[in-house]
Amino acid sequence: MSRVPAHRSLIVRLLGTSILIVVLAVGAAAWLAAKTATRAVRQEHGQTLAGDFRIHDTLLGHAATHPGWSGVEPVLRDLAAGTGRRITLTTGDGTLIAASHPGTPLPDRPDAVLDPIGDPIDPRAVGPYRLSEKERAAQRALAENRLACLRAQGIGATLERRPSGRSEVRMTVGKVRAQRDCRFREEVPTRTERAALDQLHQRVNGCLKALHLVEIQFYDADFTWYFRDPTSIANSRDVQNCVDWGRREQLRPFVAAPARLYLSSPARPPVSPFDLSPGSTARIAGVTVFVLCTAIAATLLVGMRLIRPLRTLTAAADGSTDRPVPVAITGNDEIGRLAGAFNDLAARSEHSERLRRTMVDDIAHELRSPLTNIRNWLTAGQDGLADLDQDLLRLLLEEAGLLQHIVDDLSDLADADNGTLTLNRAGHAVGDLLAQVCDAHRRPGVPVTLTVDGDPVAGVDPVRFRQIIGNLLTNALRHTPDGGRVDVRAGVTGGDLVVTVTDTGEGIAAADLSHVFDRFWRADRARARATGGSGLGLSIARRLAQAHDGDVTVTSEPGVGSTFAVRISGARARPGGARRTSPGRCADDRR
Repeated sequence: MSRVPAHRSLIVRLLGTSILIVVLAVGAAAWLAAKTATRAVRQEHGQTLAGDFRIHDTLLGHAATHPGWSGVEPVLRDLAAGTGRRITLTTGDGTLIAASHPGTPLPDRPDAVLDPIGDPIDPRAVGPYRLSEKERAAQRALAENRLACLRAQGIGATLERRPSGRSEVRMTVGKVRAQRDCRFREEVPTRTERAALDQLHQRVNGCLKALHLVEIQFYDADFTWYFRDPTSIANSRDVQNCVDWGRREQLRPFVAAPARLYLSSPARPPVSPFDLSPGSTARIAGVTVFVLCTAIAATLLVGMRLIRPLRTLTAAADGSTDRPVPVAITGNDEIGRLAGAFNDLAARSEHSERLRRTMVDDIAHELRSPLTNIRNWLTAGQDGLADLDQDLLRLLLEEAGLLQHIVDDLSDLADADNGTLTLNRAGHAVGDLLAQVCDAHRRPGVPVTLTVDGDPVAGVDPVRFRQIIGNLLTNALRHTPDGGRVDVRAGVTGGDLVVTVTDTGEGIAAADLSHVFDRFWRADRARARATGGSGLGLSIARRLAQAHDGDVTVTSEPGVGSTFAVRISGARARPGGARRTSPGRCADDRR
């Protein structure tokens, strides 16, 4: 029986179900733990990041709008109270500037360096570009006029205020309904901005001159520049570097010096992420119920799929009275294989029952004829209707002998089927045994020729071996008409004794070849005694050959003849055999 594929095996499926339940339970517990811990860590980390960003942005804005760090202590205390962090500011050489909690040990590395004119320059560092209140109002009025003009034409725009106090119009997506000019020169630098830009212009052009680059001019307070000579060509990166340097030098007196920022947290008692809050308790209970329901559902599903076919097999076995009834179960797992074996058993049982009924009918038919003849003749003799002379006695003896022959054949088959057939195997010259069989089965009009190659010796039971060949030879002679012939040939092939009996008789139809060794089978459906014996000869021949660890096979062609081949293992050839022909016996050709 072939092995069940691993993915169809019940063991693998049950193991997979158990593993699934365990993995689901562990995964659910791990998910719950990770979810709770992640939520706690994320919340704390998010709060920390938000607080750190607030601290960094507030202090950087202070540095961008103040020329020094004086007065920063209240800012540090407010930030520390709002974020729960300990904040310390030092200079580049480690000199303390201010601390929210004096005496707090500093970490090994600073969290940030606060430089409002670093890279990039903080937009809140405006220095000399800060507008006066009067300039702010005038410039804002111009910007509001432009905003109204744009919106009147369906152009989306907003008004933003820069750290310097300048109002700026920002364009958004909109639908233009007209092309009216909305330039109110609100982008033109004010007097304060122009003075600062002139100072910046001198610094930047000095830098450019030192680098042998052409001079530039600024459009507006956004520090957008252009070459004074339109035909000039220079590296824009070098020009921008001079612009950035000039802005830093211009802003340096108006901003605080760079400072190192140190952040630390006060020591806190460890907090377990599994707080038994109502929410956590509800999540734990929900996950537990989910895992339990999933385990129950998976177990019931797999169990029902396993039990259903087993119940079908049990019902089929219990419902059968004398033999199993086939069941309609498909599948490639152990239960499917069991159902297949059960159906095969039912089919074999049905076949055996059919053979048993056929054999009983055949035995009854074979015994009925001679018994009927004996009873009729004896009744006739008792009634004085027939004389019990020698001819009648000879006829009754022949019928009794036929009965004895059938009983002996049935006994031999029973012994072979039960494994109680006793064989006295020994090394015998096959040619001598075949010659005896040929002499015992002579028939006028049909010569029998014996050919033995190599004078083989085989370990056989001589009586049973002669019975095998005799049955085959009897069958060949019975089906060969006068004028035909029967050839018996023996030899050794591959260490096996091979004996063939070939006739030139009527042959066997292809549809009947698979039945020739069935018990009580005859090619003549009328079962006439003249055209067939008891129907057990070929069956006995095959069973005896199988008892010799061999077999009998047949090939045939209707109208040409048949060849029965006996193959028995354990034979050897003796070279030097001579050819002999004995008068009055079958032709004996030994080589």
